[in-house]
Amino acid sequence: MKAIVIGGGLGGVAAAVALRKVGWDVDVLERAPEFGEVGAGIGVMANALRAVDALGIGAEVRRLGTPRVPGGVRTPNGRWLAKLAEVGQEELVAIHRADLHRALLAPLPASCLHTSTEVTSLSSLDADLIVAADGIRSFVRAELFPDVPGPVYAGATAWRGIAPGPFDGLEVSQTLGAGMEAGVLPLGDGRVYWYGSVVAAPNADLDVRELFGSWHDPLPRLIADTPPETVLRHDIHWLATPLPSYVSGNVALLGDSAHAMTPYMGQGACMALEDAVVLAAAMAPGDVTAGLQRYDQERRPRTQAIARASRSIGRLGFELRNPAVIALRDLVFRLTPPRVAVRGMTRFSDWRAPSL
Repeated sequence: MKAIVIGGGLGGVAAAVALRKVGWDVDVLERAPEFGEVGAGIGVMANALRAVDALGIGAEVRRLGTPRVPGGVRTPNGRWLAKLAEVGQEELVAIHRADLHRALLAPLPASCLHTSTEVTSLSSLDADLIVAADGIRSFVRAELFPDVPGPVYAGATAWRGIAPGPFDGLEVSQTLGAGMEAGVLPLGDGRVYWYGSVVAAPNADLDVRELFGSWHDPLPRLIADTPPETVLRHDIHWLATPLPSYVSGNVALLGDSAHAMTPYMGQGACMALEDAVVLAAAMAPGDVTAGLQRYDQERRPRTQAIARASRSIGRLGFELRNPAVIALRDLVFRLTPPRVAVRGMTRFSDWRAPSL
C-alpha cells in the first residue's frame, strides 16, 4: 500500500514514521529545499509523549528535552500565583522543534524524503492514501472544503525565541498580564525557549523588547540575549469554523491543516503527533475507506474540543484587560490547590496511544 504525505513538518514526518511502522510504503513531499523546523521550542505534553513512545522515539525525545523542573504561573512583577511542582518530566518535556524534528526523521530512509517538491493539485498524485500535512494555509483543505472559511485572526500576535544561554536554575513558567502573556521553558542543553503574546491589531508595529522590558527577570534578559534576527513573530490565526470531516475520498487531513488552533494550551503540535499515530493504527488493516472513517471519528471530536478550549483559555486568561476582572482571575489562581490546577491544565493529557 502506497501513501504520499504532503508536508515535511512535525506532523507530516510523524505520519510517515507511523505509517511505515504498520507496513505502508511512504513518500514525504516537502516544498522547501531541505527538511527542517523553525528555531523555536515546543512543550511535548504527556499525551504527545505517549505518541512519540508509540513512534519509537520517546527515549530520544526525553534525552534531548528538559530535565525535571518545577513550574508555575506568575504576574508581570514576578509574584507567583501558583507553584506547580508536579509539572515536570512526567507532564512536559521542553525541546527545540528542530531537535524533535530530527528525532522524527531518524527512522526514515532518505529514499522516501523528497525536497523542493511543491504539490498544487491532488489530481497529480497517485497513491492509495494521501495525507495532507500542509499546515494552516493548507491548499488541500481549501480544495476539499471550498465552502468552509479558512483560518481567521485570533486577535493577538506572538513572538518566539531561543536564548542561547547557558542558563541554569530556571523554572518553567507562564506569566499573565493585562492583554499580554509570556512563558519560559528551559531546554535540556542550557538554552531557554521563551514566548510572548499581546492583544493587538493584525500586523501592528510593536517591539517585543519594549513590551516586556519591565517584566520580571529573566524575561527581559532572555529577550535581550536572543539575536534579533532569530526571533519569530506571527499573528495568531485559527480555524474558527470547524471542518465537517477530516477525510475525503482517500485523503486525510492532519495537524494544522485539519484543526489549526491557538497556542494557549500548548497542544497544537501535540495534536499532530496524536493524529499521526491514530491514522496509522486505523490504516493497519489496509482498508482505506474504513480506516479513514475511524480516523475521522476518533480525531475530529477531540481536536475540535481542544481548539475551542484553547480559544476560551485565551479569552479568560491573558486577553483580559479590565483590572477588576484580572484581580479576580489572579485570586482564583492563588486559591486553587496545585493538584487541582494541574488537573485543569492537563485535562486533555490523559489520551492513550493505540499500539502500532
